[in-house]
Amino acid sequence: MEFVSPIPHKKARIEIIPLIDIMFFLLASFMMVSLSQVHMKGIKVNLPSGLTGDTQTKREYVSLSVDKDGQIYFDQDKVEPNEVYDKLVAVHKTSPSAKIFIRGDRDTYHGDIIRLIEQVRAAGIYKIAFEIKSPSLPSHSGQ
Repeated sequence: MEFVSPIPHKKARIEIIPLIDIMFFLLASFMMVSLSQVHMKGIKVNLPSGLTGDTQTKREYVSLSVDKDGQIYFDQDKVEPNEVYDKLVAVHKTSPSAKIFIRGDRDTYHGDIIRLIEQVRAAGIYKIAFEIKSPSLPSHSGQ
């Protein structure tokens, strides 16, 4: 004798929509954390502001900084102007795809930056970028 249950038999279902929501949340969280961990390799200079530009996050770069007195810094180490070329040639030999970020103080003479660019190009490196300060956006406090 076979009994039929009055309760309908349903198959079990696995809902994946909450799982997708959680995965997107984790992805966004990890992206925000990784973007906040950019290491500054240059010295503190008074950078000029710019309205356009992209934030660089690649870690394989060399920062060349020129302060307002014309002193050159290779990453954070102060170097003499005649030592820059040799250091750049060494960087190009070890990593031909390295990028050079030039950070010039707002009060730096134009000629100091041009001289530095010429040394970078003479060393065989053509991926050069200028670091600028992002403009601070005006706050909308509702006043």
